[in-house]
Amino acid sequence: MLSSFERLLFIRRVSIFQELRDEFLVKLASAMDELSFPSDHTIFEQGEEGRSLYIVISGRVRVHSGDRELARMDAGKVFGEMALFDAEPRSASVTTTETCDCLTLNQLQLIDAIEETPEIAINITRALSRRIRELNGKINSYESEIKEMRAVNSPLR
Repeated sequence: MLSSFERLLFIRRVSIFQELRDEFLVKLASAMDELSFPSDHTIFEQGEEGRSLYIVISGRVRVHSGDRELARMDAGKVFGEMALFDAEPRSASVTTTETCDCLTLNQLQLIDAIEETPEIAINITRALSRRIRELNGKINSYESEIKEMRAVNSPLR
């Protein structure tokens, strides 16, 4: 468990909370819950209703859709935030790859935080945009690999 001071220092380095006022971060840090998960534990599954975002304190998680890995997240990374904004079911599953500690922020806490400090919404939007760009890059890479495999295996060669 992190002390209040350690928690403040930690969240100050998380991308979505950077550049926010310390007095606000102190309040936010004290409202977050800290959870521990064993290795190979499913934190949530694709299709479930989501009410919290998670921030990895230590350890690592794998974001996946079935057997297809979408991303790996380690200390300081945020996951699960999409469901807080669109009230849609989780778009992917998240499973720990090692013992993992996380901070959580629920939907009501996030809405209160955004009302008090709208910069959080901008920071989360930036993080989501980066993630979409990374996934688009993966999709383009997979498509290129498929085209190359089809060309190599084509009967016209």
